[in-house]
Amino acid sequence: MKSRKSPADTSSPAAPHVLLVVTGGIAAYKSCDVVRELRRAGATVQVVLTREATQFVTPLTFEALSGRRAFVELLPGLTDGAIDHIRLARGLDVAAVIPCTANFLAKLWAGLADDLASATLMALAQATPLLVAPAMNGEMWDHPATRRNLRELAALHGARLRLVDPVVKELACGEVGQGGLPEPALLARMILDHAAGVRGAAPGRARPA
Repeated sequence: MKSRKSPADTSSPAAPHVLLVVTGGIAAYKSCDVVRELRRAGATVQVVLTREATQFVTPLTFEALSGRRAFVELLPGLTDGAIDHIRLARGLDVAAVIPCTANFLAKLWAGLADDLASATLMALAQATPLLVAPAMNGEMWDHPATRRNLRELAALHGARLRLVDPVVKELACGEVGQGGLPEPALLARMILDHAAGVRGAAPGRARPA
């Protein structure tokens, strides 16, 4: 299957290229507005969803907003003869996980690569900046395992990783706690700011189709 690009996609070749991974929490709907804000700022956005994320927002929604095919499945994993989780990880200025569930955060900590989203992040060049914005129930955020995962991920990745703390608000479960996503416009700005430090570091990087 050939990758789809919108004829209306007018992003310049020099525009930041963003990989946005969307995982399966109720806050996944906010990722749609993150894509919209990034596109408005001139970025090219490639979306990868977990299967669970598709229960909240369809791939077609992200394709309409990004102008690019959205990917979900690890297998068969070939597009135009290229391995998807490798191809999608190349030519990036920044990668972001919005929202990042407690489960997916644990995957990142453990180094698992058992779906397209986690395999693509595992295949990132080590210099690629990564922004992670967790969203979950407040008790899950405060759980000792989550705190350990956050600490050890920060130590493992150093300045390459930017962790965005969730905000205190009334959550989808009806409880009030720290677990909500910041506003999409702010998240988009954080992504672009995180990318800005490395954009001139590797001139001539190939952009994926």
